[in-house]
Amino acid sequence: MKTKLAAFAGCVALLTAALPLPAHHSFAAEYDNSKPVSLKGKAIKMDWVNPHCHLIIEVAAPDGRTEQWTAETPPPNTLYRAGWRQTTIKGGEELTVNGFLSKDGANLMWALSVDFAGGRKSMATYT
Repeated sequence: MKTKLAAFAGCVALLTAALPLPAHHSFAAEYDNSKPVSLKGKAIKMDWVNPHCHLIIEVAAPDGRTEQWTAETPPPNTLYRAGWRQTTIKGGEELTVNGFLSKDGANLMWALSVDFAGGRKSMATYT
């Protein structure tokens, strides 16, 4: 009986170890620090979720269409320590997001800071 229990426990341990774990990517894996970008647009929403928050903005494309862009930021705790609150960015607010483009060409960027219409600036990192 002890042998069967030990074998069962061993199988469970191996299966558990084989499950894929959610990996946290590095900045360099997804974003290109040689491609800085500043996008001016209108805030649609800010998702305060782990492991990273996401600011969704609507930007005018060169051909006149509007595009949705996602600006990835540090996690909620880091933004909170940097002075951000869930009310810092309101839907419809005009702003400029500064950061770096993604490597894959998607409408995705890493946000370093946000400049608001009234001249206020919020850094996306805690210093």
